[in-house]
Amino acid sequence: MNRNPIIPFVVIMVFGIGLMFLLSFKGLGDQKEVAKEAANGGKTEEVAAATPEDLYKKSCVACHGADYSGGVGPTLKGVSKKRDDAYIKDIITNGKNNMPPGLVKADQADDMVKWLKKL
Repeated sequence: MNRNPIIPFVVIMVFGIGLMFLLSFKGLGDQKEVAKEAANGGKTEEVAAATPEDLYKKSCVACHGADYSGGVGPTLKGVSKKRDDAYIKDIITNGKNNMPPGLVKADQADDMVKWLKKL
């Protein structure tokens, strides 16, 4: 029944040293990525959505709904019948009222307008 009181401290020490080695190796593995990020001024590259539908799922579905019927934002069904392409593109890129600007980049706006017209 006599237990050695130093055993818990030794176990914690071994665990701590092992964790330090593990994190050091993890840091060595990420070294190139960190150097690349530092060379870019701390900015990371963002990958653009491949299709307008992917972009919609990423940025728009929370306000306009999964079935495009609206919610916080207006319905997108039939929007092409009510508005012309230039107006829709302006709203998509610059925002209006509750719609924030910059959700769709200018180079993707034309594809997004074409996709919206098909809804």
